[in-house]
Amino acid sequence: MAAFVVGLLALVASTTAQLEGRGFPDCENGPLRNNSVCDTSADPLSRATALIAAFTLEEKLNNTGSTAPGVPRLGLPAYTWWQEALHGVAQSPGVNFSDSGEFRYATSFPQPILMGAAFDDELIKDVATVISTEARAFSNANRAGLDFWTPNINPFKDSRWGRGQETPGEDPLHLSSYVHSLIEGLQGSPDDKYKRVVATCKHFVAYDIENWNGNFRYQFDAQVNQQDLVEYYMPPFESCAGDSNVGAFMCSYNALNGVPTCADPWLLQTVLREHWNWTAEEQWVTSDCDAIQNVYLPHEYGKTREEAAALSLKAGTDVNCGTYYQEHLPAAYDQGLINETDLNTALIRQYSSLVRLGYFDGMAVPYRSLTWDDVSTPQAQQLAYKAAVEGITLLKNDGTLPFQIQNSTKIALIGDWANATDQMLGNYDGIPPYFHSPLYAAQQSGATVNFAGYPGGQGDPTTDNWLHIWNAANNSDVIVYAGGIDNSVEAEAQLDVIGQLATYGKPVIVLQMGGGQIDSSPLVNNPNISALIWGGYPGQDGGVALFDIIQGKAAPAGRLPTTQYPADYISQIPMTDMTLRPNATTGSPGRTYMWYTGKPIYEFGYGLHYTNFSASFSNNSTSASSYSISSLLDGCTESYKDRCAFQTFAVDVKNTGAVTSDYVTLGFLAGTHGPAPYPRKRLVAYQRLHNVTGGAMQTASLNLTLNSLARVDDMGNKVLYPGDYALLIDTQPLATVNFTLTGEPAVLDEWPQPPAARGQNKDYFVGGYGSTYEEQVPVE
Repeated sequence: MAAFVVGLLALVASTTAQLEGRGFPDCENGPLRNNSVCDTSADPLSRATALIAAFTLEEKLNNTGSTAPGVPRLGLPAYTWWQEALHGVAQSPGVNFSDSGEFRYATSFPQPILMGAAFDDELIKDVATVISTEARAFSNANRAGLDFWTPNINPFKDSRWGRGQETPGEDPLHLSSYVHSLIEGLQGSPDDKYKRVVATCKHFVAYDIENWNGNFRYQFDAQVNQQDLVEYYMPPFESCAGDSNVGAFMCSYNALNGVPTCADPWLLQTVLREHWNWTAEEQWVTSDCDAIQNVYLPHEYGKTREEAAALSLKAGTDVNCGTYYQEHLPAAYDQGLINETDLNTALIRQYSSLVRLGYFDGMAVPYRSLTWDDVSTPQAQQLAYKAAVEGITLLKNDGTLPFQIQNSTKIALIGDWANATDQMLGNYDGIPPYFHSPLYAAQQSGATVNFAGYPGGQGDPTTDNWLHIWNAANNSDVIVYAGGIDNSVEAEAQLDVIGQLATYGKPVIVLQMGGGQIDSSPLVNNPNISALIWGGYPGQDGGVALFDIIQGKAAPAGRLPTTQYPADYISQIPMTDMTLRPNATTGSPGRTYMWYTGKPIYEFGYGLHYTNFSASFSNNSTSASSYSISSLLDGCTESYKDRCAFQTFAVDVKNTGAVTSDYVTLGFLAGTHGPAPYPRKRLVAYQRLHNVTGGAMQTASLNLTLNSLARVDDMGNKVLYPGDYALLIDTQPLATVNFTLTGEPAVLDEWPQPPAARGQNKDYFVGGYGSTYEEQVPVE
């Protein structure tokens, strides 16, 4: 086996050569033609089993990493399991953009945090369909694989988390609905013979720290009680497994209550595969990159590298992102820590997935006909613009907007985002066909544009360093400031500039860019700031979308997908505190709009329009005011009781103004039912209505299930409780319907309890939450 390891390391090191040799297997003329994996009449499990049976032990061990060399003697090409497509086909190990000619770009949509603000599930499905179409075209050109490690659906509960931009927001129901639509667009219908691509729900679970005060993601032990786990952290992943049948999961770097997630059989087997019935033969789990190594150090959960790899494989982590499996599973096998059946299970899952993708079936797969002509089509470009417009959120407006821009108008366009290009994309980005910055859009408007960027760091606004900004403002009719906070730009300097601009006696429109919500009260409270727009990361056409909103060519209807807290919030709760409910002992004011006891600057779901709306429940939605719990269950025929329908509430929404606009109907549930304390409210349904003209009415349908009504007890069980319920429409309720549930509490879903012994805190953990351990790798 030692000789095998030496050969393996040399093989893994030749990644470039492997990628050049990748492609689709030849089932007509190649060595595989006599293997049953090429029998299109057989089921995926049988086909994959036949393929893996032809592997030697060394070949099995060799193909456990994210860069798999394949089996040349069988005609099985190399395959890279790591592709990214968070908001478009993205640069990643398995994706290769061309320097020129075809496949040099792909459609780049807004970041999920902005698309989440649209609250439009049909939009998300359309976006995902374009992404999977373009991904298939790249694959057909041998420039990508067929599985993509997206989406990130960890709830964005703390604005300090920089990767929150990758998520749709903070609410678990919203994330669950979003991801269901996204996966349908990426993978296609579960009943289709061939999947479009495989999506991967990550990071499983309770992951939202990179590095905070010495607490690194690689060693962080998330202490989460079962109530918070089931109520908040799990629902998006449950949607992936149960409602969406996603093809893959990614386990995260952190530990959960003492056990690294990638080595946790309770999490990956008991919960994911058994409780959620995620058991199709083609469904597999990958580790985050180098997370298997972290099981050994710094988590110290595996006593040796071999044991860490073995624990992870046997727990249900089928693919290792990196080379840790390939390096250490051979010795683990020699030591009896794993057997060949363990390897077979993981590999059969992976290759069953490729069978479902049509990897072995040649041109019989309809998606194999997609080409460069199907990338960045006019329809895709229009959809990228639409996604940006729908998510852009108006936070403040004194009546200045919409602002009529004419040829004689002089615009001062100021700020570090004024000519933003790749800044507009956010992370996990690809190469877009173009960058339409705010400056580009302003110039296209026909107005005279006085553009003035600025250094962006600390500085005195009265020095010569800033004179070009003041000159631009002096010579303009309206001031548009485009700014955002990242590692290179400090908030204080920007607020100094904006405050000075607000003294010029001219309309000042602030475009607040970026993923997180920072305290914007200085802008909100300044009467000389005319308007405030949140634009997130709006993608390739973001500048045009923003200026169309400013001019009124498009009407804003986005809603904040996260809470904007006051600045002192971050001093009240450590980022490592995973609890949601307020706690008088620790001083925590609670997390998310559901539990926060303070006054937010802007609450979850906030967003203004250029018109006004009224809402009322249709008569047929309010016919019953009391429901018997036993009767609700008697009519339930679903195997999972929480999925049974409760009622559809029809909400009539009327545009009482003159401007045609979309409207997002948000349905919140509040009331005294279940265990105290009670959440302030919780989102249970939403629907975006489109193009509601002035004076017209449209009806939204809010579909509630028994899960919508359920609360979670301290054991993690979903329970239907008697008590008072109120369904509220919008953040400041435009309409309310009250009803009561009667009878005895009923358990809808009994949560599987974790083993009593769940690992132990190491002495390097500080407080109860994290660690400051630095890995010291032994010299061998």
